Amino acid sequence: MVMSNEDIQKILPHRYPFLLIDQIIELTNEKVVGLKNVTINEPFFQGHFPGRPVMPGVLILEAMAQTGGVMSFMSIPENRGKLIYFMAIDKVKFRKMVLPGDQLILELVALRRGNKVWKMQGKAFVGNNLVAEAELTAAIAEDKAVTGNEEA
Repeated sequence: MVMSNEDIQKILPHRYPFLLIDQIIELTNEKVVGLKNVTINEPFFQGHFPGRPVMPGVLILEAMAQTGGVMSFMSIPENRGKLIYFMAIDKVKFRKMVLPGDQLILELVALRRGNKVWKMQGKAFVGNNLVAEAELTAAIAEDKAVTGNEEA
């Protein structure tokens, strides 16, 4: 383990129930691998789908994005303390269902990295099975620049 959940919380602003990654097990300037333990206690399973729980695909994408966010914040220290927002999600494919008891392995590789815009190729696996993939583009911004809360 490279980063624990507590370490991740020092970098990402997300908190329960929206922090979707539990550990980072590999981290370089170009690649990151994160883990998400999927349990029946997840709040989204109450409504998706009762009796046949399946992890929503959009949450798999969000877990990919959070994993990529760790890479962008750790590889460029001046990005820490800023926020990261989706700009685009391309080439998305969902290949298999993710169920309670699965461990989601999230691998992201930087395709284009900069101080303000990152593009990453993400793949999600359960064991050796590819369950989802996508290209994610994200913008890194100062909180007040995005929210319009600039001081007068």
